[in-house]
Amino acid sequence: MKKNRKLFITDYCLTPLKKIEKSAILCQDDKILAIGGASAFVREEGLEIYDFENAYATPGFIDTHIHGAGGFDSTNAYTGREKIEDMSRILVERGVTTFIPTVVSDESENMLKNLAALSEMMGRKLPGAEAVGVNIEGPFINPKKSGSQESSFIRDKIDLGFCRELLSAANGKVKKMTFAPELEGAVELVELLRDEGVIPSMGHSLAQEKETLRAIDAGARSCTHLFNGMPPLHQRRVTLTGIMLTDARVSVELIIDGRHLHPRMVDLACRCKPFDKVIGISDGTMGSGMPDGDYHIGPTPIKVENGFSQNKSGLLAGTTTLLDTGWHSLMSYSHMREINAAACVTSNAAKGLNLEDRGLLQPLKKADIAFFERGTNRPLMTVCGGKIVFKTNTNLK
Repeated sequence: MKKNRKLFITDYCLTPLKKIEKSAILCQDDKILAIGGASAFVREEGLEIYDFENAYATPGFIDTHIHGAGGFDSTNAYTGREKIEDMSRILVERGVTTFIPTVVSDESENMLKNLAALSEMMGRKLPGAEAVGVNIEGPFINPKKSGSQESSFIRDKIDLGFCRELLSAANGKVKKMTFAPELEGAVELVELLRDEGVIPSMGHSLAQEKETLRAIDAGARSCTHLFNGMPPLHQRRVTLTGIMLTDARVSVELIIDGRHLHPRMVDLACRCKPFDKVIGISDGTMGSGMPDGDYHIGPTPIKVENGFSQNKSGLLAGTTTLLDTGWHSLMSYSHMREINAAACVTSNAAKGLNLEDRGLLQPLKKADIAFFERGTNRPLMTVCGGKIVFKTNTNLK
């Protein structure tokens, strides 16, 4: 069988382990075959060549915490009213090649039906970004820190039996679950999730120091959107927030939309944590990539005005900013170099979910690549598994 080879040439690329000037990426079928300086590659017969000007490349972005986009809401997948294909298409136009649909707390029966529906969707061939698992944000969280989630669906006592039902309904597709470490049974929940290959993530919580450390010692290694849905920092009392900043065992999510966090709080987190422990997320809603209007996150109505997503009480309810904008906000708010900021939405995200086949521009990795215009950072082309699934037909020589 004839092999499909493509050569992509850019001003530079961020692998993101390093920056390669005047770079070229050679792909064969769905894998990266080689990467290096463009002058080292022979332009052989039959090779598809895409030679960009005023452009750079990164690995395809990986959004590990996103509730929806393009009019699709992950928590309402079971209704069939919305299409995950629309979400996939919108994301790939922004350089996102992998995403984890994230669901919130709902009625028990609805959560089970919804996880079964999402599990089925994981097997579909989508037109753009690939969905590779499910993120469950709740229901075992602190009702006093539930954010925009409906308090009536929050369970302030951990039910291991119901947790098993949720995991079973998703047919092995759950990648991560958020829980509050102060709830009774938290250690047992961490152990159950780890046994099932699910990442326990601490968040929506009022946990104190001992409760937090107990969960970490049991194996919790992730924090859901640091600073949001948890106590503020206090000079005499250490809570979940302070531990997340200072415990090197834990990776932290940051919502990098420029609204959920003050720029100096983003910088604080990036100075406290090793850069490979920071994961940029969108926390996007179904209103991402859509006009202003009325939408929802699961059972919660939200309104998007001027790009702001809020519930009826005026609380921020997710966001509409996607990672193509967010990672540059992360870089401008913090002291991070460009390659480190790129890692936060690519290799760090892949490592955080044990996705070993992607997240790096490296031989034998999945050929997921995003191309952007220098200066404007406008998406130019996105490659998923070696196939061009989005392009603007500009900046090509």
